[in-house]
Amino acid sequence: MSAVKAGAEPLAIVFKDDGLIPNNPMPFLVYKGAITVCKNPEATIEQLFGGNGWGAMWRNGVYDFAHYHATVHEVLGVARGSARVQFGGEHGRALQIAAGDVAILPAGTGHQCLSASDDFSVVGAYPPGPPMDLQRPTPENHAKALTTIPLVAIPATDPVMGKDGPLVRLWKPVHGPES
Repeated sequence: MSAVKAGAEPLAIVFKDDGLIPNNPMPFLVYKGAITVCKNPEATIEQLFGGNGWGAMWRNGVYDFAHYHATVHEVLGVARGSARVQFGGEHGRALQIAAGDVAILPAGTGHQCLSASDDFSVVGAYPPGPPMDLQRPTPENHAKALTTIPLVAIPATDPVMGKDGPLVRLWKPVHGPES
């Protein structure tokens, strides 16, 4: 039996650069209730992400300070509990995410946990490429990120739906600043 619920389609949101959090012109994707959570949801999510080519996995929560990754895309699979997470920086959107939900953040997408249940547990993963970097919203980090984000390769697969998943059709190359 597949861990992914049939017909799962993500919500797609594009966040604007706010001057400190660069975000990304490619849409942030959220699958609500896409994964059937079972006895060992962390292992189920790891198997799903790994089977779709996303690795360098970790288990934890979401940091309680605003941050983003400028050299890599990230997927967050909620294994247990729920949380309110601010995506896209101060001018983005606060979303309630819960067990079975998956958020896919294109490089540069701000995120910060605002509140979480005591049992909140996330499995994070990255597509093949450079290691994760952690950037805080500062003018210097923002300026650097504007040069690195356009260089981040678009993954060959959607971490939830594989090679024919929505990410593959919704994410298109971003052109960097004109030289």
